[in-house]
Amino acid sequence: MRSLILFALVGVGAQLVDGALGMAFGVTASTLLVLSGVAAAQASAAVHLAEVGTTFASGLSHWKFKNIDWAIVAKLGVPGAIGAFLGATVLSSLSTENAAPLMAGILLCIGAYVLVRFSLGRPPGLRNTHTPHTAKFLAPLGLFGGFIDASGGGGWGPVTTSTLLSQGKTAPRTVIGSVSASEFLVAVSASVGFVVGLREEFLNNLPIVAGLAIGGMIAAPFAAWLVTKVSPALLGTAVGGVIVLSNSQKLLKYFEITGGGAVAVYATIIVVWLGLLAYAMRTARAPQYVPEELEAGAELSTDLEAEIAESAADTTPAVVTQTGH
Repeated sequence: MRSLILFALVGVGAQLVDGALGMAFGVTASTLLVLSGVAAAQASAAVHLAEVGTTFASGLSHWKFKNIDWAIVAKLGVPGAIGAFLGATVLSSLSTENAAPLMAGILLCIGAYVLVRFSLGRPPGLRNTHTPHTAKFLAPLGLFGGFIDASGGGGWGPVTTSTLLSQGKTAPRTVIGSVSASEFLVAVSASVGFVVGLREEFLNNLPIVAGLAIGGMIAAPFAAWLVTKVSPALLGTAVGGVIVLSNSQKLLKYFEITGGGAVAVYATIIVVWLGLLAYAMRTARAPQYVPEELEAGAELSTDLEAEIAESAADTTPAVVTQTGH
């Protein structure tokens, strides 16, 4: 019972992050599970099995609201499923001692990416919607994202969503919906890979899966509320720093770096993290100023539209409507 409560709390934390940022459920949950003593392969297996249900529900929701481009789902999801199966097989074949640093290294890189993206990044805009994403671009991206997601316990969203948004070819809601729908294929394939690789050990993950699912369902409404109250830049910076700090601790322990060397690494991470947090907090509170030129342009545009409408009304000839034609 105590373990179920612990895993439910992990699910709550991961869902709060994912609901507020639109990504990082797997990264956050895997990091917290490993910190609680769960082996790397078992943590990733549990996360992906729990995501089978959450991604299916998410895909249905996005389909209902017409946020999915099925061409993207096919070109991204199928290679992603292949990469996820390979990643799960590789992680399952490694010993616990060797799997832990691999997973910690991948999670640290993803955490650093989340940290920098949400503290310094700016939302990209649409630049070229007339050139769709090709299979030559989406297939390698899906293969890489799926492999990283399964072998590292998370990363599908940070890898694929961020890359597609940066291209500026697809509306953000379509990117998020398509990536969420394709993640279902990734989660199913990764789970199959872990079943093959872990066999009986996979059944031991059921309490973890149940805890994650229960915690995620409990946290879902609070996550929706949180996104309206907390700046995504501030929350993403905070979460990214936690992921970097916690996984760096595991790497330092694995490589037996102690004493002054470990203190220097921790101090550097904390100083950089606090600096980025301060920057994110300052930019989140900064007022949105509109240049005088834009204000004048807006007023001029409004006046011009009024003049055009008035002129059109004066010069438009009378139209006689006839029935039967």
